[in-house]
Amino acid sequence: MKKLSLMEVLSGIEDTRRNRSVMYPLHEILIIMLLAVICGATSYAKVEMFGKSKQEWLKTFLKLENGIPDACTFRNVIKEIDTKKLHEVFCEWMKSVIKEVYGVVAIDGKQARRTKDDKKKPLHVVSAFSAEYGLVIGQLACEEKSNEITAIPKLLKMLEIKGCIVTIDAMGTQTEIAKAVRAKEGDYILALKENQKTLYNDVKLYLDDVHHEKKLLGSENYYKTIEKGHGRIETRECIISEEISWLHNKSAWKDLHGVGVIYCTIEKKGVISKQSHYFIYSCIGLNAKQIMKYKRNHWTVENNLHWVLDMAFREDESRARKDNSAENFNVIRQIAFNILKSEKTFKGGITDKQFKCLLDSSYLDLILANWICS
Repeated sequence: MKKLSLMEVLSGIEDTRRNRSVMYPLHEILIIMLLAVICGATSYAKVEMFGKSKQEWLKTFLKLENGIPDACTFRNVIKEIDTKKLHEVFCEWMKSVIKEVYGVVAIDGKQARRTKDDKKKPLHVVSAFSAEYGLVIGQLACEEKSNEITAIPKLLKMLEIKGCIVTIDAMGTQTEIAKAVRAKEGDYILALKENQKTLYNDVKLYLDDVHHEKKLLGSENYYKTIEKGHGRIETRECIISEEISWLHNKSAWKDLHGVGVIYCTIEKKGVISKQSHYFIYSCIGLNAKQIMKYKRNHWTVENNLHWVLDMAFREDESRARKDNSAENFNVIRQIAFNILKSEKTFKGGITDKQFKCLLDSSYLDLILANWICS
């Protein structure tokens, strides 16, 4: 598949305003908004300010027959766009950008806190994040965290994950989700907590006994790391076992191959804290060192995506909430995130790139040529 330009991709979204007098083409509104977010705009008013300050530049590739829309027009258009179609377009565009996804695909949810009002719960978005590329490859929204159970299988259907290892936290540890991953020819590593109480207790009892008896020391099923820095010492021990004949109801989990745990001990200023992370997995032929790496890669979705959306794009502060506006604004932010993350000619973080786009027209031209109009 050849790389699709965002101009052609966004032009393919149906304009639901066709029964009205349309002054501003939908794709122009979306392109202006995307470029504004790339430059750091966090509200409809700032999108309007960006458009009016860059109007002559925008006219070099957009017709703008009626000028720049005001903030209310941006808001009214964004809230009515078919969200399902926008998600599908996003996934199709990413498939053309990343020819082959490999390694860990971390699936995790995030809430946009201020999108809540008296009638509506805050927006909760489930994202699929490629740890190898550092990019979002797909996303879907749901009303709250408990709804991730139904959203994740729908998201998986939109993705190409053949040969990938899908990691999900305990909320997504469901037999149907395991089947959905395997149906797409991916493998899974699923976290265990007490929402799967019997399975969790069985795995915990077995692996804690293995650990206590030191039965796997020196084997490939055991791996230990010690990291020192910032006044703390962090010790991790990973134990895995493919001997699961004892496990009750294991056939319910599609192609289940093993169980594992990572024991984490942190010592800081003489205070010691301990955590244990249990999981099940379908991967064949992996050792404890590899499993630990993949488990740790899962948290890139928190550190490299969710944190950036809050700090650079101020997602938690967004007040967009009417109809589909919160969800659609979120998709635009994630497209902007992927573009800025992929742009490598300037060595800097996301906020540095946003500021450079705002100050340096030639840099904005580069992003336009490589991503918007290419």
